Amino acid sequence: MAGPDDGGARSPGRSFGSVAAGYAAQRPSYPSDAVAHLLGRGGGPRQVLDVGAGTGLLTEVVLAAGHEVVAVDPSPEMLAQLTARRPGVPALAGTAESVPLADAAVDAVVAGQAAHWFDVLPAAREFRRVLRPGGVLGLVWNGRDESVPWVAALGEVLAGEERGHPADAAVVDAFAAALRADVAVVESGIAQRVSPEDVVGGVATRSYVAVMDEVTRGAFLDGVRALLADHPDTRGRDVLDLPYRTTAYRLTPG
Repeated sequence: MAGPDDGGARSPGRSFGSVAAGYAAQRPSYPSDAVAHLLGRGGGPRQVLDVGAGTGLLTEVVLAAGHEVVAVDPSPEMLAQLTARRPGVPALAGTAESVPLADAAVDAVVAGQAAHWFDVLPAAREFRRVLRPGGVLGLVWNGRDESVPWVAALGEVLAGEERGHPADAAVVDAFAAALRADVAVVESGIAQRVSPEDVVGGVATRSYVAVMDEVTRGAFLDGVRALLADHPDTRGRDVLDLPYRTTAYRLTPG
């Protein structure tokens, strides 16, 4: 999913229902090499559970790699967006802590922008239950590449609100401990070609923005617009390249 910032199973993640259409339109996808790493190389098509699947951004990349996917998310609105994009994908209401699948149903569980919402111990028990022997857990996050000056300036504007999530590595460490898993990590990247207003729309899909009252949200987003209008790297430009660094973790339970 659904969407640091997003995705999944604990109650704060349910705030995404109100911004599901914007999430589908504005959030970045995932690089194919990162997704290949999540699932492991070699072998034939896998049965994959995308948990906290949101609007299906990660689901689409897994499908494009030739695998079969079952999508699970707690938000009906997010699942409706996923079904509209990929009508053939089974899309089920559920959470990481209560997965609506049988035992040993899948070869891999993946989560994009979502695992920081999960309650680690019950989620780990569910993942172990639904995984077949030799199965893997793949966790992936996109983070803005703040080595780019205007993206760093955007990060400063968002920093006051973008808080409260544990660091991705800490989440991975917690799951690795719960599953007694070996961890393999790959760094990659992706960029969105967007308009300034697309950048504003993407910020609007963040969970902490979605739960603001209307006046506060409007003022906050106007601050993002002002940054883009004034920054020397974005002033007067109709199209921007918004870069992300992608970190993909494959956990192989012991």
